[in-house]
Amino acid sequence: MLVEHGSTRCVKANAVPVGKDNHAHVEVTREIARRFNHLYGETFPVPELITSDVSSLVGTDGQAKASKSLGNVIYLSDSAEEVRKKVSAMYTDPNRVRADIPGSDEGNPVFVYHDAFNDNPAEVAELNERYRAGTVGDVEVKDALAAALNRFLEPIRERRASFEAQPGLVDQIIVDGTERTRREVQQAVSEVRKAMGLAGAYNQLRRKAKRAQKKAAGQP
Repeated sequence: MLVEHGSTRCVKANAVPVGKDNHAHVEVTREIARRFNHLYGETFPVPELITSDVSSLVGTDGQAKASKSLGNVIYLSDSAEEVRKKVSAMYTDPNRVRADIPGSDEGNPVFVYHDAFNDNPAEVAELNERYRAGTVGDVEVKDALAAALNRFLEPIRERRASFEAQPGLVDQIIVDGTERTRREVQQAVSEVRKAMGLAGAYNQLRRKAKRAQKKAAGQP
């Protein structure tokens, strides 16, 4: 991750946004940073974990967490119509066979997605109340969710379209970012060698290797 460090950007993350299932990986990094700093002086920041309070989304089929491999997800690239189709097929309370039967919103994927993405809390609260009372049908609840999801996705679609309209832009961003990261990695490695007292030894080895290469090539 690239973060601000002093007056430059560098590959030394102070914070890492990560899902709960990847906490252990970041903790290994934190332990390495703490150990290195203890042995050689403050060199690496110990990154903090940034985790959303929202747990993993349930899949649209209600059977497992949302997963691309299971195909029970709504993609950021989905069109408005694709979103509506997926929402209309979403799993709901299986015991609710008619709109006038009180339903359960607990663990109900439609309401889980409403809570996560609907920017109108008052609408969500009203739908929850009416659903539990049996005064609203699944179609109305799902139509409201599709509308909320499309409001959420529309700015993303617009930005995606702007990128697609500029051929080569994404490739150039990747190239520029890679080159910048390489420079920052080199700087970080240099700081590590210096902290460990290896900078001088490395420079000597590098000069020795260059002399050997010249000699092998017959150069003076």
